[in-house]
Amino acid sequence: MSNFKRASVTGPPAQRNVLASLRATTIVDSKPILPAELIASILDYLPIPALLRFARVSKRFQEMVYDDSRWVQRLKSMGCWNDAEARQRFEDSMKRKLEGQKALNGSTSNGTSGGPTANRGSTLFDASMEEEKQRRSLEKMGTRKRGGTNDAGFDSPTLMSNGSAVSQSTAAHKDPTFALKVISVARSIRGFARQEYGKIYGALSPYYYDLARSKSHTDPILFRTCRDPEQQAAMLSQLKIFAKSDFAQGWRSREEKLDSMIGIFENAVLREFEQGLEAKDIDGRMRKYAHVLVTLNGGSAGMDTFIQNHPLMTEKERLGNPLECLEGGTLNLQPSHDFFSQLAGSLNVQAGIIDRVFPPSVDVLKPFIDRVAEDVITEYITALFDEAHDGNIEDYLKAVSGVFEQCLRFAISLVPSRASSPQFTEQVTTLVVHCFEPHVDLYLQEELSFFKTKSETEVGNWEKRLSEEQATSESFFLSNVSRQAAKQDFLSSFRKVVMLPVTAISAPFASAKPAPGTRSSAMGSALEPNSRSSTPNPMERSNSPKQQEAPTSELAAKAAIMSSRLEGIKSLFSIEIALNLIHAAKASLERAALFVRLGGQSGEEAREQCETIFIILLQILGTRHIKSGFDKAVMHLSAYNPREITEHGNGQQGVEPLVTFLELVNVGDLIQQMVDVFYVQELVQPKLSDRDDFLSPAIKEKKKFEQILDERVAAGLNKGIDVLMNEVEYICATLQKPTDFNPVLAAGEGLSDIGPTETAKRVVHLVESHTSMLVGSTEKNMLDVFNQEVGVRLFTALCKNLKRQRVSVDGAIVLISDTNHYSQFIRSLRNKSLTQYFDALREMTQIYLIDPSHAREIGKIIADPDRYHGIFRAEEVYEFAERRADWFGVKKEVERAMYGMGCMVM
Repeated sequence: MSNFKRASVTGPPAQRNVLASLRATTIVDSKPILPAELIASILDYLPIPALLRFARVSKRFQEMVYDDSRWVQRLKSMGCWNDAEARQRFEDSMKRKLEGQKALNGSTSNGTSGGPTANRGSTLFDASMEEEKQRRSLEKMGTRKRGGTNDAGFDSPTLMSNGSAVSQSTAAHKDPTFALKVISVARSIRGFARQEYGKIYGALSPYYYDLARSKSHTDPILFRTCRDPEQQAAMLSQLKIFAKSDFAQGWRSREEKLDSMIGIFENAVLREFEQGLEAKDIDGRMRKYAHVLVTLNGGSAGMDTFIQNHPLMTEKERLGNPLECLEGGTLNLQPSHDFFSQLAGSLNVQAGIIDRVFPPSVDVLKPFIDRVAEDVITEYITALFDEAHDGNIEDYLKAVSGVFEQCLRFAISLVPSRASSPQFTEQVTTLVVHCFEPHVDLYLQEELSFFKTKSETEVGNWEKRLSEEQATSESFFLSNVSRQAAKQDFLSSFRKVVMLPVTAISAPFASAKPAPGTRSSAMGSALEPNSRSSTPNPMERSNSPKQQEAPTSELAAKAAIMSSRLEGIKSLFSIEIALNLIHAAKASLERAALFVRLGGQSGEEAREQCETIFIILLQILGTRHIKSGFDKAVMHLSAYNPREITEHGNGQQGVEPLVTFLELVNVGDLIQQMVDVFYVQELVQPKLSDRDDFLSPAIKEKKKFEQILDERVAAGLNKGIDVLMNEVEYICATLQKPTDFNPVLAAGEGLSDIGPTETAKRVVHLVESHTSMLVGSTEKNMLDVFNQEVGVRLFTALCKNLKRQRVSVDGAIVLISDTNHYSQFIRSLRNKSLTQYFDALREMTQIYLIDPSHAREIGKIIADPDRYHGIFRAEEVYEFAERRADWFGVKKEVERAMYGMGCMVM
């Protein structure tokens, strides 16, 4: 716009000219006072008629009003604009345009058409074409009638006296139901948002503003135009959506008036629906007015009325009393099973009624079940659990887990309605299990405490029975012992019982048969071998010793007590106790694992509690039961003395305490395998624990349990090796005859029997029987270490035994036979380092086979440093050579030969 101002003229009056005033006029340019952005913001809050009049002021204002984004915003406020649809339509139009351009270019190249447009090429956007379209649009709008407020799509319909709405420019919309579906048929087209909104405005604005001006619920022409309640509900629903695009001044009062009218209409429909519900007119008024309510605003009020007034809510006591499960002081879950069965049957019946009453567009069954779970199931289980917790804790644990499992089956048994989602069962399960969330924390705490107490009680009773049994045995053995007589005869008893076997061992040329009158014969009646049970269960053992007559001396009584303790090694822990603990843990885990289905924090707590139960099982079973049992076994092994035992042969298969300890190792290995199977089946397969997660507390405790078992087994085996070697030394000392390696032969007489001695056979049989017991029950690494230690210790014992013997040339053949027998056994262990030891022993025994006339060869063999693989030094071989029966005859020649080779051992 411009302001025109006349300039003042000075000077003498001139001749008047018609253009003088025009020449004297100066044009002063002025700029808009408000910025364009602010004007655009103001336009957002103008009524539609004012907005269209504003567009006629100037071209610039028209561009601001016709901006497509302004109308897209209004369509989005009503939920009528879909960006994906608009993008797809735009891409399809551009694709068609591109195809048309290609077809045009193809025809031009063939000479079928010409002109200036033929050379434009194929482009997605042509500026000249867009300008031409805009010019034509403006020219078309310029030819319109300027006095009205009508614009494309915004024609105001005229309300006729009969209540029908007829638009001046929408003659095609003769269908009176067009306004009922105008929003649903709105399209999302870029560049045409104004036209789409104009259709909606032209159809709904007369009803909207008429309703806003009405004084009572009978005034709006809406209720005279639409006579059917469902059409009235549809129109009110459309107006509610249309009100969201009303940004003009006074929109709040218009919206409140619309909400008030919708409320009055909804209350009237609800009264009709309630009357139909009372009359059980399912296919009549209930169905009709349920559809009206759904059309109006989704039907939430009708669903609430249907659920709240249902007999399942008002008469829920008829389903059952939760305290019936605890009648008689014992838990019986049959009443709760009947309760859930009746409830499931009623809900399945209601699913059919819901399908008849409500349209398939709304899911009424899910909120109905939600209310049932909250008001019926929750009250039932809360009363049952509170009463059970005040009584027996085990009944409480079984009640919680049992009822929870019944609820899961209840959720699966429900039949979905037509409107239910495909995940109906999962949704119902989630609704039902949430009823248990308030009880989960207390249940998990009580479950863990119950299992821990039960396990500790089980092991405590076991230890108490063992202690009482041991005390009973010791009191029996000491019952006939006169302490005063034992003190007076202590010295003689000590000499007879203790010193005599040692004297027999120290005399290598003495007879191996015990002399009459030794402790072996004196204590024969007191140490009768006890029968060993195949299953180490103390319940199978008698509470009193099996000896019919108690020993009369204190030393015999102590020997009997030691024998009883050694016999009881295999009963220090039991497979039965381990099975009882594992079964108790399995029962607790199965109950607690059900609550992992809760998900969320409660489900994670239940999963962690399952791992905690397994950890407590390992702690009680490992530290409290197995470890203490192994410690007692090692202590009993430490007190073992083979010289105090009456029987060492005649059919005995091994050292009794070591045999029983190896049986104990087998039991421990079996328990470990049971724990591994339990862990895999009860925790890994149900995905309660990840066996690959090395940070898992269950994995850490399991490794600690295995480490405890390995350490105790290793300690016991170490002590067992001592016991085994003591037995080997005892056999060598008592069975090895002086004439085995130094036979007395007549002139010209040779050996009648060439082969290993009875001593070698007994030793190999003894050691082999004990090493074979560990095969399959012990890890290979530990078995290799045990075999190697046994082999080295056996080698030492044989060398010690050899140094006590006299070996002649004839007896050397027997010695070599024994050595070969030992070597053959060692090779069966498949340990290369042990094989070298016994190969060196075989080489060393060759010095006894050399005739005295070749004494110098003996010296050369002794001095050869590479002959024994570093096992024997020359000094040690020299000591063995001293055990030759003819040593004093060959000594000088041997030493002279050694001296000649530079070996000095004197």
